[in-house]
Amino acid sequence: MAGVETNAQVKKPVPLLLDLGATNCIPCKMMAPILDELREEYRGRFDVVFIHIFENKEAISRYNVRVIPTQIFFNAEGKELFRHQGFYSKEQIIVKWKEFGVNLEARKEK
Repeated sequence: MAGVETNAQVKKPVPLLLDLGATNCIPCKMMAPILDELREEYRGRFDVVFIHIFENKEAISRYNVRVIPTQIFFNAEGKELFRHQGFYSKEQIIVKWKEFGVNLEARKEK
Protein backbone atom coordinates (compact mmCIF):
# COMPACT_ATOMS: atom_id res chain seq x y z
CA MET A 1 0.00 0.00 0.00
CA ALA A 2 1.39 3.35 -0.96
CA GLY A 3 2.02 5.77 1.88
CA VAL A 4 1.69 3.14 4.62
CA GLU A 5 4.78 2.50 6.76
CA THR A 6 5.61 -1.03 7.75
CA ASN A 7 7.42 -1.87 10.98
CA ALA A 8 10.61 -2.36 8.97
CA GLN A 9 10.42 1.25 7.75
CA VAL A 10 9.84 2.87 11.15
CA LYS A 11 13.11 3.83 12.79
CA LYS A 12 12.97 3.42 16.55
CA PRO A 13 14.65 6.31 18.41
CA VAL A 14 17.96 5.36 19.99
CA PRO A 15 20.17 7.08 22.57
CA LEU A 16 22.66 9.65 21.32
CA LEU A 17 26.27 10.46 22.13
CA LEU A 18 26.91 14.04 21.08
CA ASP A 19 30.55 15.14 20.90
CA LEU A 20 31.20 18.87 20.66
CA GLY A 21 34.70 19.88 19.67
CA ALA A 22 36.94 21.16 16.91
CA THR A 23 39.21 19.54 14.35
CA ASN A 24 42.27 21.52 15.53
CA CYS A 25 41.94 20.53 19.22
CA ILE A 26 44.37 17.76 20.29
CA PRO A 27 41.96 15.90 22.65
CA CYS A 28 39.25 16.26 19.97
CA LYS A 29 41.59 14.70 17.40
CA MET A 30 42.18 11.83 19.84
CA MET A 31 38.41 11.36 20.16
CA ALA A 32 37.74 11.25 16.40
CA PRO A 33 38.77 7.61 15.75
CA ILE A 34 36.98 6.50 18.92
CA LEU A 35 33.76 8.17 17.76
CA ASP A 36 34.13 6.54 14.33
CA GLU A 37 34.57 3.10 15.93
CA LEU A 38 31.59 3.60 18.25
CA ARG A 39 29.42 4.84 15.37
CA GLU A 40 30.20 1.71 13.37
CA GLU A 41 30.25 -0.92 16.14
CA TYR A 42 27.08 0.22 17.90
CA ARG A 43 24.98 1.31 14.91
CA GLY A 44 21.32 0.87 15.77
CA ARG A 45 21.98 0.77 19.52
CA PHE A 46 23.05 4.40 19.89
CA ASP A 47 23.93 7.21 17.52
CA VAL A 48 27.16 9.21 17.56
CA VAL A 49 27.19 12.80 16.31
CA PHE A 50 30.12 15.24 16.18
CA ILE A 51 29.52 18.99 16.07
CA HIS A 52 32.41 21.28 15.17
CA ILE A 53 31.65 24.21 17.47
CA PHE A 54 33.57 26.80 15.45
CA GLU A 55 31.54 25.90 12.36
CA ASN A 56 28.30 25.74 14.40
CA LYS A 57 28.79 28.53 16.96
CA GLU A 58 25.14 28.38 18.08
CA ALA A 59 25.93 24.93 19.49
CA ILE A 60 28.20 26.55 22.11
CA SER A 61 25.29 28.27 23.83
CA ARG A 62 22.66 25.67 22.94
CA TYR A 63 24.64 22.92 24.70
CA ASN A 64 26.37 25.19 27.26
CA VAL A 65 29.86 24.16 26.12
CA ARG A 66 32.65 25.41 28.39
CA VAL A 67 35.47 23.02 27.42
CA ILE A 68 36.16 20.98 24.31
CA PRO A 69 35.71 18.23 23.71
CA THR A 70 32.42 17.83 25.58
CA GLN A 71 30.47 14.60 25.31
CA ILE A 72 26.76 14.64 26.13
CA PHE A 73 24.78 11.42 26.54
CA PHE A 74 21.07 11.63 25.67
CA ASN A 75 18.43 8.95 26.12
CA ALA A 76 16.22 7.91 23.19
CA GLU A 77 13.69 10.61 24.13
CA GLY A 78 16.34 13.36 23.95
CA LYS A 79 16.81 13.92 27.69
CA GLU A 80 20.38 14.68 28.76
CA LEU A 81 21.67 11.92 31.02
CA PHE A 82 25.31 12.86 31.56
CA ARG A 83 28.06 15.09 30.25
CA HIS A 84 31.82 14.84 30.32
CA GLN A 85 34.44 17.44 29.46
CA GLY A 86 37.79 16.50 27.95
CA PHE A 87 39.07 13.26 26.46
CA TYR A 88 36.83 10.24 27.18
CA SER A 89 38.03 6.76 26.25
CA LYS A 90 36.01 4.21 24.34
CA GLU A 91 35.96 1.96 27.41
CA GLN A 92 34.64 4.79 29.61
CA ILE A 93 31.91 5.58 27.08
CA ILE A 94 30.81 1.95 26.89
CA VAL A 95 30.74 1.67 30.71
CA LYS A 96 28.63 4.84 30.91
CA TRP A 97 26.08 3.52 28.38
CA LYS A 98 25.86 0.27 30.34
CA GLU A 99 25.26 2.27 33.55
CA PHE A 100 22.25 3.81 31.79
CA GLY A 101 20.97 0.38 30.82
CA VAL A 102 21.63 0.67 27.09
CA ASN A 103 21.81 -2.78 25.53
CA LEU A 104 25.08 -2.92 23.62
CA GLU A 105 24.81 -6.56 22.59
CA ALA A 106 24.89 -7.20 18.85
CA ARG A 107 21.50 -7.72 17.31
CA LYS A 108 20.92 -11.02 15.57
CA GLU A 109 20.21 -10.77 11.87
CA LYS A 110 17.08 -12.57 10.65
